[in-house]
Amino acid sequence: MALGTQRDAEAGVEFLLREARFELMPFDSFDDEIQELPEGSSIAITTSPKLGIEKTVERSEDAAAAGYEVVPHIAARYIDGPEQLEEVCRRLTEAGITDIFVPGGDKEEPVGEFESAYDLLVALDDLEYEFEEVGITGYPEGHDFIGEEELAESMEKKAPYATYIVTQLCYDPDAILEWIEDIRARGVDLPVEVGIPGVMNYQRLLSISQKVGVGDSVKFLRKTTGIFGFVKQLVGSRGRYKPDDLIEGLAPYVNDDEYKIRGVHIYTFNQTPDLENWRQSRLQN
Repeated sequence: MALGTQRDAEAGVEFLLREARFELMPFDSFDDEIQELPEGSSIAITTSPKLGIEKTVERSEDAAAAGYEVVPHIAARYIDGPEQLEEVCRRLTEAGITDIFVPGGDKEEPVGEFESAYDLLVALDDLEYEFEEVGITGYPEGHDFIGEEELAESMEKKAPYATYIVTQLCYDPDAILEWIEDIRARGVDLPVEVGIPGVMNYQRLLSISQKVGVGDSVKFLRKTTGIFGFVKQLVGSRGRYKPDDLIEGLAPYVNDDEYKIRGVHIYTFNQTPDLENWRQSRLQN
């Protein structure tokens, strides 16, 4: 791994924090949460299993009208077919949205004919509506139900339709960097937005992490401190996780042409006040 100077690392920390993208879920708390973020921020809006794609589109239209840079998640398994996809794309482009993120979606059975992100990306390519940026998912720690080789083949298929990758939640900067090296070796050269957790109660974050299938990261979080250190960290941080180590571990690689880390994608889990207090305090140091 290439490593920059201390000055590079400090500049990298500032860049990652200033240019962060914030992921919000389209729940009732959305309006309050977005108010905690700076005007004009880049906001990713997820697709909720309970609320479906319509709420994502509505929230995206509203946030774009309020001046935010909006990146809706157009989850393939939540779109019932080409007609709905075309309607969604029409509404988003009319709202001035130029960037979308296309995951497969965590719905067990698709609501329509799009079973994977690849299926939807191919369909998007045939529409009259175009987006300047299209993101796809990366898995530094693999996937609970998909093997590593299948994941790699899937990314190679999707990459020609995309302009960047967003990684799944991960706590281990070395795992992220090694994964980027692996996809580069396979010929995938897309820029990477690294998915990191925000500021949150430790126990809630650990629970969420296990639900979304990042058990290795949970082990890493505990392993780096040991059980006594972990308890001490819980007490010393008043029970709150802060992603300082992740930001500092990634910062030296921000300007490295191999890694092409274009920013961090912060999974806020709609806990923006504490996240923004931490981010601003780091920027002022």
